[in-house]
Amino acid sequence: MTTPCARAVVVFGCFALVALGLSACENTPPATPAKPSVATSAENVGGMRALISAAKQEGTLRAIALPRDWADYGGLIDGFEKKYRIKVTVEDPLGHSEDEIDALRKSGNRPTAPDVIDVGDTFARNAAARNLLAPYKVAAYDAIPGNQKDSKARWYNNYGGYISIGCDANRVKVCPATFADLLNPDHKGMVALEGDPPRSATAFDSVYAAALANGGSFDNIQPGLDFFAELKRNGNFNPLNSNSATVEDGRTPISINWDYINLHYADQLRDKGVNWQVAIPFDGSFAQYFALAINKNAPHPAAARLWQEYLFSPEGQNLRLRAFARPVLMDAMRRDGTLDKAAAARLPTVEGTPQFPTDAQLEKARETVNQGWAKAVSG
Repeated sequence: MTTPCARAVVVFGCFALVALGLSACENTPPATPAKPSVATSAENVGGMRALISAAKQEGTLRAIALPRDWADYGGLIDGFEKKYRIKVTVEDPLGHSEDEIDALRKSGNRPTAPDVIDVGDTFARNAAARNLLAPYKVAAYDAIPGNQKDSKARWYNNYGGYISIGCDANRVKVCPATFADLLNPDHKGMVALEGDPPRSATAFDSVYAAALANGGSFDNIQPGLDFFAELKRNGNFNPLNSNSATVEDGRTPISINWDYINLHYADQLRDKGVNWQVAIPFDGSFAQYFALAINKNAPHPAAARLWQEYLFSPEGQNLRLRAFARPVLMDAMRRDGTLDKAAAARLPTVEGTPQFPTDAQLEKARETVNQGWAKAVSG
């Protein structure tokens, strides 16, 4: 995917040093450093060294809904722990975006609250509107394309990909390559989603992709609901949420998911005898990114901010890329020479420039799915 052009990199001299745990910005610290809990940048707390020191004193980062096999969160967690000696704990690793928002809303100021979240950007917008997120500009903030971040820095997209169709070629006679193929009578009980669309960003975006494949548009997601209603009527829809375990044991032989997840399954499960084939459907090409954000009541506010810096550093972004996810800073890193070119060359080729729905279109689509999903797949 050719990501949208990044805007001019005005902080990259500072950003490039973040990967080393240093920052040129720390030469001009604020007269009175802010507490990490209210800091809106690393400079506010006295620079990266001060932020790292405060985070190490906290010693812990609490996350939620981060499977290790999702966009290389395993490698990112291990890398962060090794680099900073900060323990990362993950609650409910198979949770979905709405579960993360619920956790922020319900946990308040408790020490068990999540410090950070990773959600679909529609859910990030919702969390920001509920005043659940802390504004914080990572060093690379200005390099993030304008349509991939909140203007108040309460959230920003970190990585993305295309909706794809994964298929166990050992269990499916002819693997589907398009949404139309999913209606084949040979696929009885096989076609699964990653979650429930009202709660899962991935499943919601899968409905959006199905809409585009069936005469819908960014303004009209209803044909996507109609498509899954038809899948349900003809017996092809599998209500089990797909993940690496269900793919491995054959319970979800066809799974609609992000290309980087399905491609990871193909790599991960090959040695276990699973022949997992991946297709990006040309009839419903849909790209989207996932957003990172900090809980405004984060019990470990310095570690939360350092985690964001790490995931937007060249090290963090290249780890995403090596797991087939498309880093939001890909264009900027290609220009400044920090991009892993070999990993970038492994990405599937996709024609055209990705288009993204507007905030208003996303909100309208989300309301439609929230109201119509249960009816579409009931009975």
